[in-house]
Amino acid sequence: MNTQRIAVFLDRDGTINEEVEFLTNPADLHLIPGAAKAIHELNSSGVITCVFSNQSGIARGFLTEEDLVPIHAKLTGDLATEGAKLDRFYICPHHPTEGNPPYKVDCDCRKPKPGMILQGKHEFDLNLEMCFVVGDRLVDINAGKAVGATTILVRTGYGKDAERECVVTGMQPDAITDSIVEATEFIRDRLKDRQRN
Repeated sequence: MNTQRIAVFLDRDGTINEEVEFLTNPADLHLIPGAAKAIHELNSSGVITCVFSNQSGIARGFLTEEDLVPIHAKLTGDLATEGAKLDRFYICPHHPTEGNPPYKVDCDCRKPKPGMILQGKHEFDLNLEMCFVVGDRLVDINAGKAVGATTILVRTGYGKDAERECVVTGMQPDAITDSIVEATEFIRDRLKDRQRN
């Protein structure tokens, strides 16, 4: 199995780092316990690790694309303390109805649309049916389902609310786990099963 053609798409806020409404200051970024070790385990499994994140705060004027640079530098540095790395950041700065041009637009990248995942497919030549999507909202799950990826809802961030929403709407992620730590265990086990088959 060529694991280099498999990626894990990770939502950022509420999945890797603690949820902060419109995170604008690197000092407010704090990793969810175990997240760095979990991502390091994904790295060790040979899969590509990508963040895919709606950042409509840019469209709304709360921050700029340039403001994301130190935020992602902080995230990168915090992960590196456990030997973990992210291969790519995919960001949607748009909002369909709020903000100002050029960001006020009904784009193809804002989750639940799968545009960020499709960008990863083209950049890394991925087999999306072999890929994984991990997030704390149904928009993450819907984006993953749109491309046939395996979807995992975590209970951190807004995940508990999303889990209740799943019951109401009948949405079925492939797995629901307490955090990125258990999500990584699920991914690792699924990869081992594929190798055996």
